[in-house]
Amino acid sequence: MGGTTNYTDYIKHFILVHGACHGAWCWYKIKPLLESSGHKVTVLDLAASGTNLKKIEDVDTFSQYSEPLLEVLESLPPNEKVVLVGHSLGGLNIALAMEKFPTKVAVGVFLTAFVPDTQHKPSYVLEKDLELIKCMIRPSSLFIEDLSQEKNFSKEGYGSVPHAFVVCTEDLAIPLEYQRWMIQNARINDVMEINGADHMVMLCKPKELSDCLQQIAAKYK
Repeated sequence: MGGTTNYTDYIKHFILVHGACHGAWCWYKIKPLLESSGHKVTVLDLAASGTNLKKIEDVDTFSQYSEPLLEVLESLPPNEKVVLVGHSLGGLNIALAMEKFPTKVAVGVFLTAFVPDTQHKPSYVLEKDLELIKCMIRPSSLFIEDLSQEKNFSKEGYGSVPHAFVVCTEDLAIPLEYQRWMIQNARINDVMEINGADHMVMLCKPKELSDCLQQIAAKYK
């Protein structure tokens, strides 16, 4: 055998970020699957989500909503890079984290998630699909007004971090056509697909998702 394989190169730190109206609980099938392969996994509740005690009425901005995630990124050692995974609205949370801490993120994985670009306001992908979203989750938790006033994500921050997208073919909340539009709009090249997966892919196809995330993570350091 030629050369020595460094096992630690394959061990990743995954940070899993839930979508609107969900919480860390939604990853309960994925976390042990990734950990059984030796990876470190962090799950968290965003503000006013899951077991987080804040009320959504007391969360004024998207940055405040994202604080639990930003605090985890800030606490990481300078030389540690993580794999950020954002589901649904969580795509915008990980985008904000990538913008603020680009050197701490190996890759941002958008799991059938809203994925912004650097050409438009962060609210753009939500506004394009607003009528669908109104039927899906509480409008008060989307922070569209706040996001529409924020600066575009920068090429130097968010745009400098590798992006990957996981397509779920049977997603009725964020339909396949809209997923593909966002992929094209954000110019994402690293795209994987889970056939037969609905919006809650972490519950309906946990093994396939775990394998998919590990395949993506292995490409980036």
